Order: sequence, then structure tokens, then C-alpha cells
Amino acid sequence: MPAPDDTAEQIAALLDGIVRRQRRASKDNLGSAVTHGQFRVLRTLDNAGRALRLSELAGQLGIVPRSATSVVDDLEAAELVARRPDPDDRRATLVDLTPAGADVLATVRRQRRDAMLTLIERLDTREQADLLRLLTRLADD
Repeated sequence: MPAPDDTAEQIAALLDGIVRRQRRASKDNLGSAVTHGQFRVLRTLDNAGRALRLSELAGQLGIVPRSATSVVDDLEAAELVARRPDPDDRRATLVDLTPAGADVLATVRRQRRDAMLTLIERLDTREQADLLRLLTRLADD
């Protein structure tokens, strides 16, 4: 039986490999439409269901506001997000998804899902349910 440290390392390496495959599949199909960081911004805005202040967006992403500004600049140039003044605070700026951004996000999500389906098709239904249960348990904070 492997030592716990060895098991942890093996699991980490396997998960990294799976995530890399998923990202590669998305990138191969989308070309250079969005980076992983840009995808995270689009996903965060979509999950919020409303426009977010840049500072709030940065906080949810766990990055400094200057980094969020850079990513939003690129997404705005690609017309995937739009900025507008915050009506409650003239100093603040709100960022929201555009319809084009929502389309790109839906495409990336579909491609990520398809890439994962290709991987989990190797498992029977019970194994898939077990994997989902175990990953959910590990992901719970």
C-alpha cells in the first residue's frame, strides 16, 4: 500500500492531468478566443447573475484589482464584457457579460463538458456516481 504522501501526490498528478486535458480540449476547439483566466471572469460574472464592481469581481476571483482590470480590458476589447458606471457610486465601475460573452462562455462550458464526457465514458454508471460523490466530498469546504 502506498504511503499517504505518495497517494496524495498520485491523486494530485492525476487531477492535474485531467484538468490539462479538459483545458486543451477547450482551447483546441476555441483557438485563442479566451484564456483560462478570461474564462474564469466570464464564469464569475455569469454565476453572479448581475453586473459586478471591479473590486468585487477581483475579490471573488481571489486576485488583486489591477489584475482584474487587465483581464476585463482584454475582454472588453473583444466585446465579451461591458463596463458601465455604478449608479450607486460614481467612482465605481460595473462589469457585465455581453451577449457575445455569454455565447463564448456557453461554448467553452459545452466543450469542457464534452471533454469530461469523453473521459468518464470509461466508467460505468455506478463508478461515475461514486466519482461524483467523492469529488463533491473533497470539494466541500
